[in-house]
Amino acid sequence: MLLAICGFLMLFTILFLLFKSKTLPVVVFITIPVIAAFAAGFSIEEVVSFVEFGISKTSKMAVLFIFSVTFFGVMSDAGMFDGLVNKLVTKAGTNVVAVAIATAIIGIFSHLDGATVTTVLVTVPAMLPIYKKLNIRPHLLLMIVGCGMGVMNLLPWGGPVMREAIVLKMDAGDLWHILLPMQGAGIVATLALAVVMALKEKKFHGAGQVAVVEDAQGAVKLEEVDDEVLRLKRPHLAWVNLGVLLLMLIVLVIDVFPTYFVFMVGCCVALLINYPNMKEQKARMMAHAPAAIDVSSVMLAAGIMVGVLSKSGMLEAMAVPLLHVIPASIAQYLHIIMGIFAFPLGTMLGTDSYFYGLLPLAIEVGKNYQIPGLTMAIAMLVGKNLALLISPLVPATYLGIGLANVELKEHIRYSFLGLWIVGLVMLVFAFFIGIL
Repeated sequence: MLLAICGFLMLFTILFLLFKSKTLPVVVFITIPVIAAFAAGFSIEEVVSFVEFGISKTSKMAVLFIFSVTFFGVMSDAGMFDGLVNKLVTKAGTNVVAVAIATAIIGIFSHLDGATVTTVLVTVPAMLPIYKKLNIRPHLLLMIVGCGMGVMNLLPWGGPVMREAIVLKMDAGDLWHILLPMQGAGIVATLALAVVMALKEKKFHGAGQVAVVEDAQGAVKLEEVDDEVLRLKRPHLAWVNLGVLLLMLIVLVIDVFPTYFVFMVGCCVALLINYPNMKEQKARMMAHAPAAIDVSSVMLAAGIMVGVLSKSGMLEAMAVPLLHVIPASIAQYLHIIMGIFAFPLGTMLGTDSYFYGLLPLAIEVGKNYQIPGLTMAIAMLVGKNLALLISPLVPATYLGIGLANVELKEHIRYSFLGLWIVGLVMLVFAFFIGIL
């Protein structure tokens, strides 16, 4: 009981401090979990083991973030995305809806490999300049990408489906065939969400109002660019830079080397090609260091929270009272209840803890009320998937907000309701076609 109380107090305190901006996220993620672990009665040796486990889970992601941010920063400085951005802006004009739909399509197709980090790295840096030029808040970009990613993560090689198949002791492909209609509905819902939110951005936040200026010859330009930015451009190397990026993406898909190592090498190549002078290389590294260090430090700090939650048994202890407070009169609808609250629960729980901790417990409780394990599993899958890119426990969340330069609390506030609604739409669709 003490373990559950400490776990709930820890999560509520962390969420309160984050949303109220009482202190830096780094401070919150480091101090509160450690205090909670000691309050629960764990020894120094045990707390150290929790910390080491958590850091081991996030350290590679922190390294990846440092070098991926620097890589895309250097490539952006050199103007690698300028041609793509200008073409898309020319085609779409000030059509915010067209840009949002394009983002959804890119997000959906880029997640075919099921790799969360790759999807974020492909979509956010490429689309962000377009959002800036059209005065669209980057929050929308993250929301659409997160939604497309969550829907496409229902593929059989996606982590959540594979975990659920293991729990259910069935083939992941067979499970996917059952989920396929829901995935189709989710793709449609993602496109609809993109349209609705784009119209909202246009109506209430002035999206699409591009500031235009004229050059000396009277030609219209999208924006004024200062001399320092122009000095860093390398238009003659644009195709070379795109070739480097394409080669890196191929290596990432083939999965020969660790993702962080690919970006470490890519960062070196980008610096050597575009800024061969050591003084320029140092200046580019220093220019992108604040963003890289700021978010990577939060990733490492979040690892402590992950370690305490995962290895202390707090999550399991917290799940038991949550499931047992449900009145017997509505227990037969437990799968519906869990499906509705899968999204907020998925936001607060890590993937392994959710599928290997909470899900088996919910299935066992459901069996007492004649709810099949498969039904419970399907109901709980969709919401968790859609919470993928707003969960503070998912490293890719920090990668996304870091690349888009959006605060975590603002990202969650903006995306939470829209993503939850998409999950509920998919759940209702599954109910009407008989999957649930």
